[in-house]
Amino acid sequence: MIFMKEKDNKNEENQPKIPEIAEIKVLQKTLQTELEKVTEERDEYLAGWQRAKADFANTKKRMEETMKEYRVMANEGLIEELLSVLQSFEIAFANREAWEKADKNWRSGVEHIYSQLRSILEQNGLKEISPFGQKFDPLVHEAVKFETTDNTEKIGIVLNVLEKGYMLGNKLVKPAKVVVAESQ
Repeated sequence: MIFMKEKDNKNEENQPKIPEIAEIKVLQKTLQTELEKVTEERDEYLAGWQRAKADFANTKKRMEETMKEYRVMANEGLIEELLSVLQSFEIAFANREAWEKADKNWRSGVEHIYSQLRSILEQNGLKEISPFGQKFDPLVHEAVKFETTDNTEKIGIVLNVLEKGYMLGNKLVKPAKVVVAESQ
């Protein structure tokens, strides 16, 4: 029998101790507090990550804009030089009498080259300024002639465009040469 009792004692020692309700509540509160801390920390990291992601996207966008501006500035000299070629085409087209005498196939070829050149310049940020009928703006137009008028509504209005002007991005490359109405 003694042997049996020893066996019973050994079984009691090997069995896990059942915690009391107070200990469980303390443990539960501790775990709840740790969970709240971890959740708070996770939220901070998530918010920081989201801010960093937004900052990166904004920086990337600004860099792309800056690179675009640099490309325009780098091409500016070449585009300004090509403007004289574009204007030579326009002067040739304006001389109707001489233009109509040229062979029709040759004219269509030259017109095609002109449209290709215009297209390339426009793709690189060149914008035409043709202010006919608009209010004269000395920042964008160059008044080369004034014509008097009795019509007070036309005073300060561009009556004729002698040469088109051009903008490259937001920069004036060549002002439009215009005729402006003035009072008598």
